[in-house]
Amino acid sequence: MAVRCPHIDRPQADARGPTTTLEGVGTTDPRDHGQSPDPDATRGDPPPAVPPAGRRVNRRAVVFGGLAAAGLTAATAFAADELLTGGTVRHDAGHAAGMAGPRPSVPPRRTAPPASWTEAPLRSSRTPLFDLRELAPPAPPAAVALTIDDGPHPVYTPMMLDLLAENGVKATFSVIGSQVRTYPKLVARIAAGGHQISNHSQTHPSPFAAIGRDRIRREIIEAKERIENAAGYSPRFFRSPGGDWNRYIFELCRSEGMMPIAWNIDPRDWSRPGTPHIRRAMLAAKAGDVLLCHDGGGDRRQTIEALRTVLPALKKRGLTFVAL
Repeated sequence: MAVRCPHIDRPQADARGPTTTLEGVGTTDPRDHGQSPDPDATRGDPPPAVPPAGRRVNRRAVVFGGLAAAGLTAATAFAADELLTGGTVRHDAGHAAGMAGPRPSVPPRRTAPPASWTEAPLRSSRTPLFDLRELAPPAPPAAVALTIDDGPHPVYTPMMLDLLAENGVKATFSVIGSQVRTYPKLVARIAAGGHQISNHSQTHPSPFAAIGRDRIRREIIEAKERIENAAGYSPRFFRSPGGDWNRYIFELCRSEGMMPIAWNIDPRDWSRPGTPHIRRAMLAAKAGDVLLCHDGGGDRRQTIEALRTVLPALKKRGLTFVAL
């Protein structure tokens, strides 16, 4: 049975369970190494001698025997062996000869940043999370969470980041994998700004819970991998497109270490209802609320203009913005 939140009326739209607890694999592309032509097979050279019947000539043994007779070292012998085998370096032979160079190291992935108020993993008493008061360790008494969906967008995400920095606000960005692939540097900038990053699926299909298990898994896992590559860490949160949930989505989030998150303040800014409407809806926020807005999926000038008033006004009322 699907659990849905009323939030979709467009190709890319955006949230509504047991206790949830929060706690990348490189691939290599093999390259085939072709062998060079035998340097001895030069036109005009006399034909090679034919060995007597029943006997085969071991070229490696002949060369190594000659090198040993000349008193040359094992390292030189190894180099000759490489020539005879077409120049392909075998790591076991290289280590035996003491000639193997340093192997490239894969830098360790960072862990996702902790919540603004605690270093401990978050747990939610409800799935998905709707309200900060459902979390443990508990958020500060006057905390609210601003969540921003559907980016990154090349125009509106930088504008949103600048506005947040001006007001000293940390937020949680729910990003779409296809956008992450196109604008990875913006995701890196979000992470560098101290904001949290949440998985919002690869292509934002809707209704999300109805697309079938195989595609749900692909959407979540591919977006997770895109975020890992761009941000340098694995996301610890997932927001279902349109707030459309089912049991399988919850199970997959749990197995991938992601907390499902929803919201309880929705100005429906994705529909561009006008700056005054967005402002009124968001100014109704109170302690514990999870606010939803968007930096992608369309023209977001109304949203950004509303936030220019909303952010300082809520802070003046004593509310504190936290990143999940």
